[in-house]
Amino acid sequence: MHRALALAALAQGCTSPNPLVGALVLDANGRLIGEGYHARAGRPHAEVGALAQAGEAARGGTLIVTLEPCCHHGRTPPCTDAVIAAGLERVVVALEDPDPRVAGGGVSRLRSAGLEVITGVLREQAAQQNRAFVHRVRTGRPWGVLKWAMSLDGRTALPNGESQWISGSEARSWVHQLRACCDAVIVGGGTLRADDPLLTSRGRRDPEPLRVVLSRSMQIPARAQLWNTDVAPTLLAHGPQVRDVPAPSGPERLSLPVCDPEHLMRALASRGCNQVLWECGPELAASAVQQQCVQELAVVVAPKLLGGHASRTPLGDLGLISLDQAKQLTMEQTISLGDDRLLVSLVY
Repeated sequence: MHRALALAALAQGCTSPNPLVGALVLDANGRLIGEGYHARAGRPHAEVGALAQAGEAARGGTLIVTLEPCCHHGRTPPCTDAVIAAGLERVVVALEDPDPRVAGGGVSRLRSAGLEVITGVLREQAAQQNRAFVHRVRTGRPWGVLKWAMSLDGRTALPNGESQWISGSEARSWVHQLRACCDAVIVGGGTLRADDPLLTSRGRRDPEPLRVVLSRSMQIPARAQLWNTDVAPTLLAHGPQVRDVPAPSGPERLSLPVCDPEHLMRALASRGCNQVLWECGPELAASAVQQQCVQELAVVVAPKLLGGHASRTPLGDLGLISLDQAKQLTMEQTISLGDDRLLVSLVY
C-alpha cells in the first residue's frame, strides 16, 4: 500500500475533480505484475492501468488500491467491472470513497461477486493524501490554502508598500511548486493593483492553475499580466451590482450572487477544483478565514525585521474581542527553505 500511495502522488495537482489513486497487482504467488496511477481526469483509472499491465497473470491474484474502486459510469466505465472480469481473488483498499455515487457501493459490488475485500489498510495516510478531494465532496467547497510571506516581526511589507522580496529564492521556488498542486490561485483587486502578479507555476504544471481575481468594485487596471490568457486562464469574479461594468476582454467573467469567499469557493467546487490557493491581501484573507474557506496555512517566515506602525500585516480584523475566540491551529510541519522557515498549520 505504501507503493500504491507513492504511485498516486505522481499525479499531484493533475487529477481534479477526481482523487489521487494508485494501484498495483500481485499474482497468486504474491509477485508484483502490474501497477498504475490515475494521471488525469478522463484518463484510465489506476486499477485499469495496473490490470492491463498484469494481463492474464492477474487471475487468482490481489489488487491493492488506495481508494475504493468506482461502481458508476462517468468519463470511464466502472472499475469494479474490470476488477471482476480480471479474475482476482482479493482486493485490498486503503480508503472508502466518500463520493455518494460510490460510498461503499464499490466494496459491496466486489464482495457480491465473490471477491475477498480488505479495507482500511493505511487509511489515515490515504485520507491525508486525498484530503482536498474528500473535503470538496463532503462540504461542496475546495480545500483552501492561505499562503503569505512575512518578516520575523510579522510584516508583509514596509510602510511604503515595498514587499519584494521578503523571502529568498528557495521560498519563491517553493511557491511555484505549491501553485502547481492547486487548481486555482486567488487574489483580490487590491493585490492585483499593487503587485500585478503573474500567479503561474512557472511551467511546473500543464495546464497552469486557474487564476482568479475576486473584485467587489471592479476597479481593476486596464493592463495586467493576468489579462494575458495565453499564459494561463483567468477568471474575474464579482457581485451582481457591477455586472455591467466593462472589463478586459481576456478573462472569463463570473457574476456571483454575493461577492465573498464562500460563494466563490462553491463556484470553484462546481468547476471541479479540489484545492485552491489564497494569495491575497489581509482583508480578503480575513474574510476567507472567517467564512471557513481556509483549511490550511502555509506561512514563510524570513529572518528580517521590517518594523513600522503602518506596515502591512497578513490578516485583517477577525472581529475577535477575547483570546478564547482565536482560531485554533494545529502545527503540521516546519521546513527550512534556505534562510527562511515554512510553517504549515491546519485551521479548525
